[in-house]
Amino acid sequence: MKLLAVRRLLRIQRVVIRYRLDDLLFDLPLPWWLRSLRLLMPWRWLPRKPSTLSRGARLRLALQDLGPIFIKFGQLLSTRRDLLPIDIADELMLLQDRVPPFDPQQAVALIEEQLGAKVGEVFNRFDVEPLASASVAQVHAARLKTGEEVVVKVVRPGLKPIIAQDLAWLFLIAKGAERVSADARLLHPVEVVGDYEKTIYDELDLLREAANASQLRRNFEGSELMYVPQVYWDLCRPKVLVMERIYGVPVTDMATLADQRTDMKLLAERGVEVFFTQVFRDSFFHADMHPGNIFVSTVKPWSPQYIAIDCGIVGSLTGEDQDYLARNLLAFFKRDYRRVAELHIDSGWVPAHTKVNEFEAAIRTVCEPIFEKPLKDISFGQVLMRLFQTARRFNMEVQPQLVLLQKTLLNIEGLGRQLYPDLDLWSTAKPFLERWMRDRMSPKAVLGNLYSQAEQLPHLADMTRDLLERLSQPHLQDPQLPERRRQGDNWALRLLGAGLLGGGATLAGQAAGALSLSAPAAWPAWLMLAAGLYLIVRR
Repeated sequence: MKLLAVRRLLRIQRVVIRYRLDDLLFDLPLPWWLRSLRLLMPWRWLPRKPSTLSRGARLRLALQDLGPIFIKFGQLLSTRRDLLPIDIADELMLLQDRVPPFDPQQAVALIEEQLGAKVGEVFNRFDVEPLASASVAQVHAARLKTGEEVVVKVVRPGLKPIIAQDLAWLFLIAKGAERVSADARLLHPVEVVGDYEKTIYDELDLLREAANASQLRRNFEGSELMYVPQVYWDLCRPKVLVMERIYGVPVTDMATLADQRTDMKLLAERGVEVFFTQVFRDSFFHADMHPGNIFVSTVKPWSPQYIAIDCGIVGSLTGEDQDYLARNLLAFFKRDYRRVAELHIDSGWVPAHTKVNEFEAAIRTVCEPIFEKPLKDISFGQVLMRLFQTARRFNMEVQPQLVLLQKTLLNIEGLGRQLYPDLDLWSTAKPFLERWMRDRMSPKAVLGNLYSQAEQLPHLADMTRDLLERLSQPHLQDPQLPERRRQGDNWALRLLGAGLLGGGATLAGQAAGALSLSAPAAWPAWLMLAAGLYLIVRR
């Protein structure tokens, strides 16, 4: 792994030099000691011709050359127009679905290998030229023998070694950061990279993506908010996915959306509602909702419906996480900073010994300048960054299980503001959260929780009895079995004894007929008779 990491580092260095990314870094206002690092870079000692590429194009091509992990990072950045210059954001948008495709003949060979048949035997028509190409896979249009129009998704060959090299470097950087920085340890970088490792390897398994898409389709069956294409399970394999072809407008195609008179305000609000519905109602959310995976139906532009594809990355939350997030958001936008501080402490984000008054004052200092703006102008990304500034003082920890949620929230916010710049994220989210909280406290929900808890009572009673027995008789290595289970075991032993008696009697009869009851061949019969009799009469 170390050799792979060194090779990958050299590859990254070559890409940095080729696209002059160091120029982008040193154009930033840096302290003198960082700017002096230029003197330690030998390639900067040589004269270089001015580049004909824009800075955004250089960054996009560099990320593209470095592979899927870096491409996905660029995809996330492309949604944050409030953080990036427009020219860079426009270039990074091209990473969504315009990654150069791999050889179509390789795709055909892989499809035939996975399906165990020629494409002509499976499909009535198969387009060799890819319909779209992304960082992990590319898509070909086709038609089934039964007439349905479908898309065939196939994983790029040779991805695992590249991903392994990138992850090796990420792990080395994360471990190094944890060793040298107490602040870095609060962010759990090794755990975050570990979660990302699992996520990206899961994305290489298209059967998992098919299962995710089927679940998401069921969750939004008949909904006006979002549509998920049908999966054709008979033709799905680990590296091949066949699903219904959809016809919609890319969510970033603002001109076409305007031409068909799409209600952009409603579209942006429904995007926020889709996110909160997935997170709080279903606890199952599409965690890769960058613009390349989102389309808009052309059927009813006055009541626009999203179409979601590429469900390789999904996230879920526990009931405790859901409750914590909802209460925190409600308290935050009510400016109840003491409640926000208490929730952070109760959830374990900050140590239990933290003084609530001091933490409340720090949160108020961070948030009050933000709330001087109209709610529609408040950026969740800005709020998160300002809140993390309190980490050094109060040891606030980033929870790795919420990394996907934070990434998805940033995607949704960036997309919503792109569609409708005057989007008031809070006015859309607040009624949903308040309704969800009311539903959780409704009599029906409370009775449902009581019923589920009651179902666990027998199990809890057994566990309690076993624990008490172990505590009352610590000298015993093995605790006594519960009475019902002990009686069942006794009956089983008696049945076994009866079987041994019967078998011993049969053998004894055969020995008596052939030789005599004292012959050596009769001893197994005597042993079986004795064992069976003991098992029957024992207590």
